[in-house]
Amino acid sequence: MTDLFQVELNTSPVADAVRDSILAEPGFGRYVTDHMARAVWTKDRGWHTPELVPYQPLAIDPATNFVHYGQSIFEGLKAYRQLDDSIVTFRADRNAQRFRKSAGRLAMPELPDEYFLGSIDALLKYDNAWVPGGEDRSLYLRPFMFGTEVGLGVKPSDSYLYLLIASPCGPYFPQGVKPVSVWLCEDYVRAAPGGTGEAKCAGNYAASLVAQAEAIDHGCDQVVWLDAAEHSWVEEMGGMNLFFVHGTGPGAKLVTPELTGALLEGITRDSILTLAKDLGYEVAQERVSVSDWRKGNESGEISEVFACGTAAVITPVGEVKGRNGSWTVGDGTPGAITLQLRQALLDIQTGAQPDPYGWTHRIQMSA
Repeated sequence: MTDLFQVELNTSPVADAVRDSILAEPGFGRYVTDHMARAVWTKDRGWHTPELVPYQPLAIDPATNFVHYGQSIFEGLKAYRQLDDSIVTFRADRNAQRFRKSAGRLAMPELPDEYFLGSIDALLKYDNAWVPGGEDRSLYLRPFMFGTEVGLGVKPSDSYLYLLIASPCGPYFPQGVKPVSVWLCEDYVRAAPGGTGEAKCAGNYAASLVAQAEAIDHGCDQVVWLDAAEHSWVEEMGGMNLFFVHGTGPGAKLVTPELTGALLEGITRDSILTLAKDLGYEVAQERVSVSDWRKGNESGEISEVFACGTAAVITPVGEVKGRNGSWTVGDGTPGAITLQLRQALLDIQTGAQPDPYGWTHRIQMSA
C-alpha cells in the first residue's frame, strides 16, 4: 500500500542531533516529524492524489466549510519501536474502520482502508527514526479529514482533504502511572444517543473543554461524563473509557459501561476486554451508576477503577469528587489488576511478549 503514495522527500529534515534531543524528552504533541501524508476528495473524482510530502502549513480560505460548520474528524493511534528495533503499529485496521464510521456520521466521504493504512505505512517508512524506544514512548499518529469547499451555505462540503501527521510522545500524564483524580460533571453533557458521541469529531472535543476546565477548578485531573438524561450513569473519563474492577485476585470481574450510542467505541477498551478474559477474569459491559460506584468503593466491592485510551494506555483513578462529596478508590494507589493489564498490553505493543491476536503490523523501512 505504500506505493500508492507518491513521495516528495523533505530536503531540510530536522538534524539528527536535534531529533535525538527531542526524543529524549518528547512530551506529548509538542513536536512533529519531517513529513505528512495527504489525499484529496472531490465530487467528480472521488479520492485521488495520495502523496507523502514535507510537513508544511496549510493555506485556508476564511470561508472554508469546516471552519464554520465543523465537518472535521480525526483518529489517534501509535507506532512503537519494538525490542528488536522494528517498528509496528497497533490495530490500525480498527482505526481505519472507526474513521469511516465517523465520516459517515458527519456526511463525509469514507476514506478507503488502502488510503488510511497506506498513508501510515508511507509516513513511517521515511520517518521511522522519529519513533522513540522505551516502554512509555511511541510515535503518536494523527489522521484527520475536513471539508474544504469555500462557501457559506449550510450543507456537506463538495471537497475534502485527508492528512496524516505524527508526533513523538512520552507519557500522556506527566506524573506517569499514578492515580488521577476525577470530577463528576453534572452541568454539561458530552453526547446523547443519536448525537455524535460514537464519532471522533472535532466538535465533541471542543464542547468538552469547559467541563475539563471545571474539573481543574475543583482540583481534579480529569472530568467524568454522565449520561444526558438522568446525570446518574457513568459514561467516559475525558476522552477515555472507564473500567471498574469488582473483587480482587483471580476471581475479579471487570465491568465497563456498555456502548449506548453516546460513547466512543475505544480500541484500547476492546483490547482490554480481550486481554482480561484471556487472563482469566470475568468481563462485562453494563451500565454503571454514580451511586453504585460510590457504594462499591466504600464497601470494597469495587477495588480498582482505571481509564484507558490510545494516548494514556491505562491510567488508574484514585479519587472521585462531585457536588455531593468525594471518595477514594481503594487505598488511592494503582491496583494490581490495573497494572497487570497495562503491562500485558504494553508487552505486546513493544514486542516484549508475542502478539497472539495479530494486532501489530510491521512497517517496511526505507533503505
